[in-house]
Amino acid sequence: MMRSAACELLTIGHSNLAADRFVALLKDAGVTAVADVRSVPFSRWCPWFSGKALAERLAGEAIAYIALGDALGGRPRDPGLYRDGVADYEAMAARAEFAAGLQRVMDEMARHRVCLLCAEREPLDCHRCLLVGRALAERGLALGHIRADGTIEPHAATEQRLLALTGGETDLFREPAERLAHAYRRRAQAVAARIKA
Repeated sequence: MMRSAACELLTIGHSNLAADRFVALLKDAGVTAVADVRSVPFSRWCPWFSGKALAERLAGEAIAYIALGDALGGRPRDPGLYRDGVADYEAMAARAEFAAGLQRVMDEMARHRVCLLCAEREPLDCHRCLLVGRALAERGLALGHIRADGTIEPHAATEQRLLALTGGETDLFREPAERLAHAYRRRAQAVAARIKA
């Protein structure tokens, strides 16, 4: 396991990991608190990741559980936060509740080694990276994404993969920051929550 002290904040997607493997990944990374950013902390396929069961399991491992899905979740209840039926991450990031959720994460970082939790295994398929991680990185925090194999991918490397995935690394007509913002927007449009018709 690669433990990166340079990463001030971590993220992980539980996917279909076995509960013991999930806990081992957290412990190997030195995590002492999990901030759950799922809008609905429930898993039908892996019930050990449902909020109450997960909180109990983590407590038994001396890892705190913090529910932040209301402030930082990727499936907003407000229909005004959807554009053309797709969750609008930029509008969500502009909300006072979102800023308060980010502040709560930063406050917890003073006491814990925090790991943001969502469901998707791949950070580039998840709002924990494309919305929450982006906002925290823009505030100067060094993020790392715990991968299923136990490695920790620095957020800067994830952003390079994002640029490659969206074709942004070859766009010579935009400044680097503009290319990255465009890449975030395109990826969010592809993977963000949708209103069911």
